Amino acid sequence: MEEKMSRYQQEDILRIAKEEDVEFIRLQFTDIFGMLKNVAITVSQLEKALDNRCMFDGSSIEGFVRDDETDMFLYPDLDTFEIFPWRPQQGKVARLICDVYRPDGTPFEGDPRYVLRKALNHAKNMGYNFFVGPECEFFLFHLDDQGLPTTTTHEKAGYFDVGPVDFAENVRRDIVLNLEEMGFEIEASHHEIAPGQHEIDFHYNEGLITADNIMTFKMAVKAIAKRHGLHATFMPKPKEGVNGSGMHINLSLFDGDGKNVFEDIKDRKGLGLSKTAYAFMAGVLKHVNGMALLTNPLVNSYKRLVPGYDAPIYIGWSPYASRNCLMRIPITRGNGTRVELRSPDSAMNPYLALAVILESGLEGIEKHLELAEPVKKNPFTLTKEERKKTGISQIPNTLGRAIEAFEEDPFMRKVLGEHIYSKYLEAKKEEWREFRAQVTNWEVDQYLFKY
Repeated sequence: MEEKMSRYQQEDILRIAKEEDVEFIRLQFTDIFGMLKNVAITVSQLEKALDNRCMFDGSSIEGFVRDDETDMFLYPDLDTFEIFPWRPQQGKVARLICDVYRPDGTPFEGDPRYVLRKALNHAKNMGYNFFVGPECEFFLFHLDDQGLPTTTTHEKAGYFDVGPVDFAENVRRDIVLNLEEMGFEIEASHHEIAPGQHEIDFHYNEGLITADNIMTFKMAVKAIAKRHGLHATFMPKPKEGVNGSGMHINLSLFDGDGKNVFEDIKDRKGLGLSKTAYAFMAGVLKHVNGMALLTNPLVNSYKRLVPGYDAPIYIGWSPYASRNCLMRIPITRGNGTRVELRSPDSAMNPYLALAVILESGLEGIEKHLELAEPVKKNPFTLTKEERKKTGISQIPNTLGRAIEAFEEDPFMRKVLGEHIYSKYLEAKKEEWREFRAQVTNWEVDQYLFKY
């Protein structure tokens, strides 16, 4: 399989930085919890950075390393060089997304980008290129008098509404224009179901590029919203009584000739899907409980996964493009043939989540796993007994259950590696312990006067 040509060489970046009057460069990386970090340098240090000689203190990043092994190096991915269009045009600000390396020149096993790279290499060794198309949802809220975020919105718009009902049309337009200037191919942007909720979809791409794009997207949305006096949040469920924000993930595999291997017009089931597609789906569904801690990583994630708010809670797949199932098959065929996983939310670390999703699918292909029968009825309309009879089970409904499922699936440790697995699990157990110790306003309202 041919290696793709790089967009930039070192000399290209140095030349562009000079021609475009770039003054600051942010060397970006992502921690294991999906938080974007950066080391900022001036253009005078750019050549040093491009030679992989920029160092940072790894012990200061949660989940990275101990105090006795602090030195880490940032290796910029030259293809990720971009100038921020929303920053001042004199003394411009640019970024490079970096891989994290140890002083001995080996990749740092705690770098989420490294985990995804390993999974993508596994796919390539099997003859596949992994492509992903995300559907990113978020809320826009007002700030208070001190400039702090609230959960207040004055609009009442709903799905696909337009201005003047949709107050944020101009904000979305500004976001889209800035993203396009950074090389994004925006396919659609619209108001979502809940007041203040929005979705912007960008074109599918190779797995690592998409993960980078998700991190860039979140950063851009937050920065541009702030310019408009608003706060953008990717918190899965910031308000009760309305839909939460998911990040549906469209998945496909292509061979070295650029053919979508999920399509088969001779499919005996009449769905136009290949045996590879069915096996891939079987692998993902096999591990979907174990990966929930990665695809839905917060206590708050499980406030979204409840009946009545268009979020999937039952494990199954539908060939009818049904949005009630965890996994559906959109009707497009040809190179657009894909599988849509609907459980992930916008708080996930895209590198870790995509790595586990991909490896699960590849296991399905390697082991020729059989896919269960599709869900032919809306699982929300079935009784508990009917769901049990048809083999429809439920995904974890709390962070605590997700932790248990994560520990019960050895595959998670295998994909993530011991370092990330143990650090991530430890942090999530602490998050769950802290939450369980909280006394909420709901409890006080319900019980204080009764008991």
